[in-house]
Amino acid sequence: MNKPLLNIKENDILFFDMDGTLVETDFANFLSYKNAIQSFIKLEKEIEFNPNERFNRASLKNAVPNLTETEYEKIIQQKEENYKEHLSETKLNKSVLDVLLKYSKTNKTVLVTNCREDRALMTLNYHNLTDKFSNLFFKTISDNGQRINKYKKAISSLSLSAQTVIVFENEKPEIEDAIHAGISIDNIISF
Repeated sequence: MNKPLLNIKENDILFFDMDGTLVETDFANFLSYKNAIQSFIKLEKEIEFNPNERFNRASLKNAVPNLTETEYEKIIQQKEENYKEHLSETKLNKSVLDVLLKYSKTNKTVLVTNCREDRALMTLNYHNLTDKFSNLFFKTISDNGQRINKYKKAISSLSLSAQTVIVFENEKPEIEDAIHAGISIDNIISF
């Protein structure tokens, strides 16, 4: 963490992001994509893991630009099915895990992730963490296909005051969302 641990009080609510914050999932995600691509297409050059960038749908289109929409969708679907085979490649972030384990006994701890529900639960269950959370919030897309601010959604759904929320997050756009949701920058612990 790049900030010292906050003085967490009993009435503080702790929001934890999952991918890249609580659990390092990038390599498992990459392997899932790589295996999915290989099951449909023979590539001339092997795709390499970049530890500084999460392989995602845009990365897939860049790595294999000539995919038909059907091939693209099949690869995405196969990637989702492959993920369970690579759970052993996920790693817990010990400093965040220690906070979760300590404060899950005294405070409301909430998973607030843009990960899809089935993959998030699979990952949490694999690491025996599901029961450490009071509430779980997963990726939500609006009716018009727009990304929803996960922090605003969680605060609203739980009828919380943003001033009581402490966030553990690793992605800059998500940190900005937390700030837009009314969470003080001093209550955001980033990595």
